[in-house]
Amino acid sequence: MEKDFNEIQERVRTIEFKEQFDLVIAIANGGTIPAELIRQKLGLELFLLKINLRDSNHVPVHPNPVLLQPIDFDVKSKRVLLVEDRIKTGKTVEFTKRLLLENGAAMVKTLAVNGNADYFLYNESCFRFPWIL
Repeated sequence: MEKDFNEIQERVRTIEFKEQFDLVIAIANGGTIPAELIRQKLGLELFLLKINLRDSNHVPVHPNPVLLQPIDFDVKSKRVLLVEDRIKTGKTVEFTKRLLLENGAAMVKTLAVNGNADYFLYNESCFRFPWIL
């Protein structure tokens, strides 16, 4: 099953946030495209964090998420919206959230295209994203 890109864009357009954010952070690679859509909606800066747990077939390649490159932007005292494409077990998003808080973020809220997060576009069984070839 696959979702239509226009439907996802419409859900991004209509989502309402309860908090104000200072920046958007994508968990790369999967969160990059949805984070850009959110960044455009909110008019904020977008940063990428390269975190790895699974391969392209969604098979774990590490027992725990791994930060592939150091954080090269300032999150101290920032209110962050952390964006991921799919949250399955929550390991990657929880690891990243903890990492941002340890680096001084004032608040970290999560957004998933699909999965259980503070904000989500869908929370249903897995489906194919329209930006994956």
